[in-house]
Amino acid sequence: MNSFGGQRVSFLRIALLIGLLAVILIAFGCSATGDPDPNTEAVIVNHTSISFNAIPSTSIDQAKQKLHIAYGHTSHGSQLTTGMAGLVTFAGAQYSFNAGGSGGALDLRDFNGNFGNLGIADDLGDPNRTAWEQATRTYLAAHPEVNVILWAWCSQVDGTQAEIQQYLDLMNGLEHDFPSVKFVYMTGHTDGAAPTGNVPARNKQIRDYCNANNKILYDFADIESHDPDAAYFGDKLVNDACYYDSNGDSSRDRNWAVDWQNAHPGEWYSCASAHSQPLNANMKAYAAWHLWARLAGWDGK
Repeated sequence: MNSFGGQRVSFLRIALLIGLLAVILIAFGCSATGDPDPNTEAVIVNHTSISFNAIPSTSIDQAKQKLHIAYGHTSHGSQLTTGMAGLVTFAGAQYSFNAGGSGGALDLRDFNGNFGNLGIADDLGDPNRTAWEQATRTYLAAHPEVNVILWAWCSQVDGTQAEIQQYLDLMNGLEHDFPSVKFVYMTGHTDGAAPTGNVPARNKQIRDYCNANNKILYDFADIESHDPDAAYFGDKLVNDACYYDSNGDSSRDRNWAVDWQNAHPGEWYSCASAHSQPLNANMKAYAAWHLWARLAGWDGK
């Protein structure tokens, strides 16, 4: 065999070895770069994702090893991180987080618009509906180690169908341009509207898009529409403070979170929860750790 033929055989062998290695890495859920594994199906985190005791400790550790998260939000979105802070006291240092991930904590850079923002934007609607996208591009260019981005709404999810579609399109564009980064979509908070109201419709628009297009969704509205026993209040004029209409007279007269807290002493923890009750932030924290574990490779089962 001539030298060219021998080189060709060698190249083929090398190609086969590379292909075999790639198959092995995929089979074992590994990533050569240490980035979160690519998502091939929708990852929906909602009221069914609040059993944090179900998350294997190895998955918690893996999230802390693999994820570098930047989170932009204002007051409503702070429920997620104030709940996470309270969880550390309630359940232990395994759930600790800080900017940079020092001391073995989760690397979560918490940008609250009241105390410092992620570039030129505070949240998905402040100062306008597009500033967050440019802020994300600028931040990722300066911080290439970040591999998870999420932004929360305040009240601006109460927009038009076209405005929410703009949000979805901008997120999709970021995913295309930064394929190694996980972009987490979010619904907005409940606002006391009937199921036919605009905010439920816009949240459903986001939810349906994520389900249909294999996106990652942290379903803020769904979490606060259920109590920990999965009782549903989304059809009872429930608002962000967890008040709802218990008897169908169009007047909010009960609070599902306060009722559950009173009935389950010792099963929840006190923490800051902007506009709402501690239990709401507890559930947001449990769901957040479910999200981090999923992004780090846990199958959620």
